[in-house]
Amino acid sequence: MQLPAVIQKKRTRSEVARKLGVSRQSLYYQKKRSLIDEEVKHQIEAVLAERKAYGHKRIVPELKLNKKRILRVMKKFNIKPYRRRAKQPFKKEDMGKAAEADAVNIYKLLCPIAPNIVWVSDFTYIKFEEGRFIYLATIMDMYTREIMGVAISRFYNENLVMEGFMDAEKSTKTHPVYLHSDQGSEYTSDDYKTYVKSRGIILSFADKASPWQNGFQESFYGKFKVDLGHMEQFK
Repeated sequence: MQLPAVIQKKRTRSEVARKLGVSRQSLYYQKKRSLIDEEVKHQIEAVLAERKAYGHKRIVPELKLNKKRILRVMKKFNIKPYRRRAKQPFKKEDMGKAAEADAVNIYKLLCPIAPNIVWVSDFTYIKFEEGRFIYLATIMDMYTREIMGVAISRFYNENLVMEGFMDAEKSTKTHPVYLHSDQGSEYTSDDYKTYVKSRGIILSFADKASPWQNGFQESFYGKFKVDLGHMEQFK
């Protein structure tokens, strides 16, 4: 007597599971995982629609899912942040040029293991209206990645970076051991260096044309500008 096809299929699946030494139910796993992955994919895309710069680490708290699952699904479906920061050009002749003689380069010396050991500083421009810019200077604690001081101006000069440092002083009531920056003229000016050194702080400068030696600030600005969006939305 010929068994119905459904019974034959069930019997075959049971036999396969028995030979493999797994439960019969586990044979459905791949199909279920594919459906779950599709659902997670849609959730990730929903987050990226609002937060275009988010990578897997920032998507995790949004969806409250396992980091490995988020990363696996993003790789599986080739999902990447929609907007990326443009690379900045540099002059070959400046590549690797050492810091000033009266300063150190903390990037090459140590990695802080506590707050207020190394502060890093930098400034960036934000396109405002046609032909106009707003300049933002920040001070960040290298250990906590917290922004300690902020200054905003229509012009970039030593006053801008000085105000950023003074804002950090005012808000934290403390000073770091080292203050790190690039070798821009704003940070190497005599007035700025004199003021910082008067606080007992050791100046640290990255090598010229080496933006990765101030990578925390570079990374912050890249994500900040994407999250900020187009300035036209503001009055």
